[in-house]
Amino acid sequence: MSDLTLRGGIGSRVDVEIDVKHSRFLCHLVRVETEDAARETIHDARKAHPSARHHCSAFVLGPTGTPDQVRRANDDGEPSGTAGRPMLEALDGRGFVDLVAVVTRYFGGTLLGAGGLVRAYSEAVLTTIDEAHTRRLVVTRERRELFALALSHADAGRIEAELRQRGVLVLGTEYGREAVLRIADDDPERLAAVVAGVTAGAATLEALGHEWIDVG
Repeated sequence: MSDLTLRGGIGSRVDVEIDVKHSRFLCHLVRVETEDAARETIHDARKAHPSARHHCSAFVLGPTGTPDQVRRANDDGEPSGTAGRPMLEALDGRGFVDLVAVVTRYFGGTLLGAGGLVRAYSEAVLTTIDEAHTRRLVVTRERRELFALALSHADAGRIEAELRQRGVLVLGTEYGREAVLRIADDDPERLAAVVAGVTAGAATLEALGHEWIDVG
């Protein structure tokens, strides 16, 4: 399964509220890239809803399968294992990374029990994920090789357009003495052949390493 996150870059968010036996569960999914940013999002939820009883959270930072991926969950006063963990499992099960989920609960007077809490917190996150998909706010994260392609200012616009027409992902262009296109691709040999074709062999790719980027 490919890693997914919210489209639109850091700070993108989706909010959904569900009701379970008169308790209100307000879920906020926010795209973040650091643990500090995730914790700031949780703090913001506390400030926005100071009278709520619980602000449970889970977040996943970094690509799946990498040793430095960060995964955290917090029950914030709910019985152990009934809130943060099912929220984290909901993110994992749907393949989401670089995302923090905060579920703010307003108690409605009816005890839900451990099983009911697990289902409610999981449902809050899954419903919000479904809303993100419905609104086309979900994007795939993939590892791509990065390259720089230096061109004359006169040729840059035309060549960039031709590369895009051939399915090359151009991340952006920096303008200085030359125009330098920043390109991401998962098939360097094919990319080199395409670049040779559109530049008549006059330009050379410079490898820049790799990066996890939004695709699609």
